Amino acid sequence: MSETATESRSNATEYTVSEISGALKRTVEDAFGNVRVRGEISGYRGPHSSGHAYFALKDDRARIDAVVWKTTMSRLKFRPEEGMEVIASGRLTTYPGKSNYQIVIDNLEPAGAGALMALLEERKRRLQAEGLFDAGRKRRLPFMPRVIGVVTSPTGSVIRDIIHRIKDRFPLHVLVWPVRVQGETTAREVTAAVNGFNALTWDGAVRQPDLLIVARGGGSLEDLWGFNDEGLARAVADSHIPIISAVGHETDWTLIDFVADMRAPTPTGAAEIAVPVKADLEATLASLGARLNACASRNLERKRQAVRAAARALPSPDQLLALPRRRFDEATSRLGRGLTVSIERKRARLDRQRLTPATLSRRLNETRTLTGRDIARARAAFFAIVRQGRTRFQRTSVRLSPAPIVRRQKVQADTLAGLTRRQDQAMARQLDRLRAALTQADRLLATLSHKAVLARGFALVKDADGSVIKRVAELAPGAALQLEFADGNAEAIATSGGARPKLAAKSSGKPKEPGSQGSLF
Repeated sequence: MSETATESRSNATEYTVSEISGALKRTVEDAFGNVRVRGEISGYRGPHSSGHAYFALKDDRARIDAVVWKTTMSRLKFRPEEGMEVIASGRLTTYPGKSNYQIVIDNLEPAGAGALMALLEERKRRLQAEGLFDAGRKRRLPFMPRVIGVVTSPTGSVIRDIIHRIKDRFPLHVLVWPVRVQGETTAREVTAAVNGFNALTWDGAVRQPDLLIVARGGGSLEDLWGFNDEGLARAVADSHIPIISAVGHETDWTLIDFVADMRAPTPTGAAEIAVPVKADLEATLASLGARLNACASRNLERKRQAVRAAARALPSPDQLLALPRRRFDEATSRLGRGLTVSIERKRARLDRQRLTPATLSRRLNETRTLTGRDIARARAAFFAIVRQGRTRFQRTSVRLSPAPIVRRQKVQADTLAGLTRRQDQAMARQLDRLRAALTQADRLLATLSHKAVLARGFALVKDADGSVIKRVAELAPGAALQLEFADGNAEAIATSGGARPKLAAKSSGKPKEPGSQGSLF
């Protein structure tokens, strides 16, 4: 009974999934083997690595996937672009793996810009006419910002890439304003984020950023349409904080890319533009520091060489003191004679004067009279001067004050004390230099003196007249000789001449030490 009921419910033809998918594929391909479709290109990213191109054709109510094989791409007369309205010729087919259908394009013809692209171009023309795209109004990016604000989705990979790149290059503080980067509220939220960052203050609880990055990953024209909003573009243009636009990939252009102060091809590129490489800056500073040290060393060496050259042009201390030393020696030699002549003159004048008690008494009375008169005059003059001084002092005492005199006296006393100390120091240094020069000259004299040679065991041979005999040929047999040793003199007689003589020494000075032996010069 149950088997009969089961068979009655299975009267319909049974198909496998593959059979039904194949049947649908054949039906679609037979019914739509050659079609022309007009639509707007959406989601175009260029040829795939395989050479094929995948995108979609859409209008205001529907969307159909499209594919252009590699062989067809090479025959196209123009390059497809996002948002372009085209007429595609080809055939419809299905893709059983996903149960969807698509058009395989054999030929593409441009049909004009799409509705979205036309709207975007109209906004671009209007904003450009207002001067919002001018390079002159765009602000320079700070070279080394302290705080960076990022406007993006907090859950996507974009914010992680930006933070990771900033951390690798130059770690600093990053403020994230979370927004939706796709959908109807994108423009409103991003505009609020830009205005919110600009409303912050430099000294508030949350510091205003030095630079803003508006970032989003790649997507189709519809996905990025929120960043083509006119209100958002005006908010970016009015921002007093420099803004980097990093929306989409390198081939994606949105309206804020034109009004932003800088456009980055990718969000990672925006992070690279925003901050320098800390290691490169440290290397540059190290290089500049090394160059500075080298320049300072070279400059110091040049100054040192200039000082040496100037020192060589200056006269030596001996040259400076030669003339004063000569004048001092001449004055010393004249001093003795001058004293002798002065004493003789004083003695002669004293001898010419004859002193008697009457003469002394007369001169004493005259002197007493003159002295009394001079004392009276001096006393009168003194009192007159005192009276005049007292009168003048009384007149000027009102205007005079001892304080300036005391201060001036103190300053003059300090100056005099300083000059006295400097004079004492200069004299001490001069005496030290002269003492050192005298010690050096004495050492040189002792070194060059023949006494040092005699002390080493040599003897100086002289003839009877005291002339030094330097050669044997100068000797004559029987000549009287004088021998000078370090400890005294001795007399000798030459027994032969023209050869080394044998001397018979006769001591005239200190006795020679036992075992000492003389030598001839």
